[in-house]
Amino acid sequence: MQIRAYQKGELAQMYYPWCGKRHALRSFNKDVTHCHRLSKDLRRMGWTSQRRVLTERMVHLIIRALGEP
Repeated sequence: MQIRAYQKGELAQMYYPWCGKRHALRSFNKDVTHCHRLSKDLRRMGWTSQRRVLTERMVHLIIRALGEP
């Protein structure tokens, strides 16, 4: 997987390809919030559940914590 900036919905659907976009986003947000260290690090970078674009650095942290989609 290439580490680059992603739309959050795009990345969420990579983790949940069998789900619709809305369900994938909901599940992805739950995964992030349940991983406390990841959630804390992302909030420091400006993450909110409404944020649409994830920076390369955010994507790198997400992949490190959740694994590759």
